[in-house]
Amino acid sequence: MKEIILAAGCFWGTQAYFDRTTGIVKTEVGYANGNKDSITYQEVCKGNTNFVEVCKVIFDESKITFEKLLEDFFSIINPTLLNRQGNDIGTQYRTGIYYNGDDKSFFEEKVISKISQLEEKLSKKVYTEFLPLQKYVKAEEYHQKYLDKNPNGYCHIDITKAK
Repeated sequence: MKEIILAAGCFWGTQAYFDRTTGIVKTEVGYANGNKDSITYQEVCKGNTNFVEVCKVIFDESKITFEKLLEDFFSIINPTLLNRQGNDIGTQYRTGIYYNGDDKSFFEEKVISKISQLEEKLSKKVYTEFLPLQKYVKAEEYHQKYLDKNPNGYCHIDITKAK
C-alpha cells in the first residue's frame, strides 16, 4: 500500500471521486501544510493559515498504478488555476500533491514528468504544488464522506467519471 495526499480544490469531491476509483483502499479528508498544530474548517476559511484542503489516498499498487492515479487526479482539476477550482476561491483550494518524506523517490519522477507533459500540452504554467507533507490535520467528522451524507452538496468534481 502507498499513501499520497492530494489537493484538488474541494476536498468533499476529491474524496467522493477516489472512493469510487478501483484500487483505492481508504480515503480521509484533512488540512495540510499550514502554520498551526491544530486547525478548524472555520480557521482555514479565513485564508491566513496556509492550510490546503486535502484528501489522503491510500492505494493498492496491484490494482491501480500511481501513473493511473495521477491521470485521474489531473482529470478532475484545472492545474493552470492558482488558488481556485470551480467556484471555490482561496489558498485553501490550491492544487497539490504531497508525499511523506520517505516516499519522495517513488513519486518525484512521475509527478515532475506529468507536470512537464501538462505544461507542454496546455502551453500554460501548471500551479499544482509537489511538496513534502509537513503537517496534516484530519478534518472534522462532518466533512468525512460529506457528499455521501449530503448528495446535493456542491463540488466542481464530476464524481460520476470515477472508475
